[in-house]
Formats: sequence, C-alpha cells, structure tokens
Amino acid sequence: MNFNNLFKTSWNLTLSHIVPLIILTLVMFGICFLSLGLLAPPMMAGYTHSLLRLIREKREPKVNDLFSQMRLFLPLLGFGIAAFVLIGIGYLLLFLPGLVLTLALAFCCIYMLPLMVDKDMKLFDALKESYSMATSGEIMDHLVLVILYFGIMAIGSSVFIGALFTLPFSTLLLLQVYEEKSVHTPATAMKNH
Repeated sequence: MNFNNLFKTSWNLTLSHIVPLIILTLVMFGICFLSLGLLAPPMMAGYTHSLLRLIREKREPKVNDLFSQMRLFLPLLGFGIAAFVLIGIGYLLLFLPGLVLTLALAFCCIYMLPLMVDKDMKLFDALKESYSMATSGEIMDHLVLVILYFGIMAIGSSVFIGALFTLPFSTLLLLQVYEEKSVHTPATAMKNH
C-alpha cells in the first residue's frame, strides 16, 4: 500500500473541499454534543457516507448527509454499548485486558462503518467482513493504517480546532484504503436488502 499517495490524495481532497468539510464536521460535533453523544454513531455513519461520495463522485459534502444513515441508530448504539461494557470490564480487571480489547476492536472493526454504509450490510456481517479485510493482505499495512488513523485523530482532538481538520483528513485516508481493499478483497458477505 502506498501511504505516500494516500496521504497526498487525502490532503488534496481535504484542502479542495475545506469549507464544506469544516461545516459538516462542526454540525456533526454540535449534534453529538446536543444529543449527549446518543446520535454520534449514526452521525458518523452519515459523515462516512458523505466522504465516501466525495471520493467516488467528487460530490461536495452537505449537512443533510449527516442524517442519511439514521437507520443505523439502533445497531450502532447496541454495538457501542456492548463495546463499552466489554472494554470497561477489561479495564476493571486490570489495565492490560482493557487495553488489549480496545486495540483489538480498533484493529478488527475499522472497516465496519464503511461496510454498513456502502454495502448496506447488517452489523454482524460488517464485523465479519471488516475482520476479513483487516487480516487479508499485508497485516503491517493495516496496522500502519490503524495507528495513523487513530494517531491523527488523537493529535487533532487535543485542540478542538485541530479536530475540524484532522477528522475529515483521517476519515478520507481510511476510506481510500477501504476503497483499495474493497477492489482487491472479494466480498464474503451478501448485500442485504
């Protein structure tokens, strides 16, 4: 995987659509804050869908896109609660099991949201396919992606204004890798209608 080209393309897409991306990110943060985080999962799904369309169709992101994946509210809420409980139990036992669970979820589930949005997969099908995509091909490339994605987001999150730039950039980077892996990895799950 050529991360240099992926970085350049993500950076150019971010810069060329900076105003709509900042507006989209601000509105998403605002909705998540006002809903006390309850709407964060479907908002992030809509955000992902909007940026995927930017990559594929060169379509400018729109605020209405955030609401396009509200159908995923319950499955993503259930997944979030289950992940929170498992990781919480891991951290209660000792620090290390919680950290291992957090890293395992980040490694295995990174493509889950794009798969649910793009291929209309159910939660468990998307989890299986995400794991398959993560473990197929070069594991080191995938590990580098996970580190870059969460590293860029962590750096940006240290300052609110930084997150307005790093969230779109890191999401575009992730989605480009997703696009590349989708082309090279045969789907193991059927599309659900």
